[in-house]
Amino acid sequence: MRKIISILLLLILAGAITVTVIFITKPAELGEGILIQESPDSLKKEKVIIREYGLPVDSFYTISGTVKRDQTLSIILNEFGVDGRTIHNLATASKDVFDLRKIRRGKPYKLFCSTDSLHTVQYFVYEHTPVDYVLFSLLDSMQVMRHEKEIIVNTKQTSGVIESSLWNTMLDNDLDPMLAFELSEIYAWTIDFFGLQPGDRFSIDFDEHYVDSTYIGLGRIHGACFHHANHDFYAIPFIQDGVESFFDQEGNSLRKAFLKAPLRYSRISSRYSHSRLHPILKIRRPHLGVDYAAPIGTPVLAIGDGKVIKTGYSKGNGNMIKIQHNSVYATAYLHLSRYGKGVKSGAYVKQGDIIGYVGSTGLSTGPHLDFRFYKNGYPVDPLKVKAPPVEPVKQENLLAYDSIRVITIRKLDHISFPDSVIQAASPALAGAPQ
Repeated sequence: MRKIISILLLLILAGAITVTVIFITKPAELGEGILIQESPDSLKKEKVIIREYGLPVDSFYTISGTVKRDQTLSIILNEFGVDGRTIHNLATASKDVFDLRKIRRGKPYKLFCSTDSLHTVQYFVYEHTPVDYVLFSLLDSMQVMRHEKEIIVNTKQTSGVIESSLWNTMLDNDLDPMLAFELSEIYAWTIDFFGLQPGDRFSIDFDEHYVDSTYIGLGRIHGACFHHANHDFYAIPFIQDGVESFFDQEGNSLRKAFLKAPLRYSRISSRYSHSRLHPILKIRRPHLGVDYAAPIGTPVLAIGDGKVIKTGYSKGNGNMIKIQHNSVYATAYLHLSRYGKGVKSGAYVKQGDIIGYVGSTGLSTGPHLDFRFYKNGYPVDPLKVKAPPVEPVKQENLLAYDSIRVITIRKLDHISFPDSVIQAASPALAGAPQ
């Protein structure tokens, strides 16, 4: 009997046979017993550890909140029993990592406390952005670390048909309205987005970024096609000389360059600022342009092609001109002594045309040109506007570009339009890819 038992045990251990419960009859003097051998399939699975900000959540008592008005790190931690000395040490440790003055109202935070009845704070996490967070360790080491959450990239293909405006089309299709800005940037020199017609349509291949299943914004644009004025305008991304830009089917850049400055001979006498001491009014106020000092009568040039949308005398700005270059960019030229020949509202000008002459009209201490640059209607620093690359795809890069072009167009052409949208839009959609 003992031999039989030994053989059975060896077979079980070797995995030749599997049993859950084996009853073994033993000699009377040993009594009856039970030998239990668990099946490999019934072995307990490892416990899944849930982590947040790299910390095992189950090991702590957690408290979540948002920064309230006038709250600082010191005020928040003090409310949860952290002493002043610990807070001071944390502030010292954070000096080279994160500026505590940048803690903002409405931003989320989380405390990781001990699981006992005292709930002693061991870690404090402040979310500076949806991606960027700061981890404060209140343990003996007193560390402050800056980390980033993992960004999940979801590639998406979508399409839309214009009924009123590009912005409304994005909203009607439950798309991020920022896609409208992306498309207007890509096609700024190719399509007049103020002149879109019902039935114009677009297809776009792009990335969406998520953190913890929460959408945080758009990512890279992999390609786009805009059908406007009975023509398909493809936008194909390609990296040349280390810079990614968009090109058409023939490898030409979709952009045009601006002149570096509206004057040929000048010097900068005042820069773009949100708080400049006005030389006449003697008060601090924004100066949202760049001043070029030059003699009266110096020719002022249009930095790009466009339509003159405003001329005339404008209070402190003196004689001024505003040019709309496309649906994204506009420029203004202030304090002119007079205008160029034929320059008036509604006139079209070419890059390099003389549109006026330097003067000192309006609130001015001397002859100069106040040059202003607008992007999507908002003033930006003219000296920080990045000049878009306008060079076509180089001969030595054409083979690589052609490969990307073929794949991009194939993807875009296979993006379908919803039947309901097609029926409500222009008959031209009848031939659109399905």
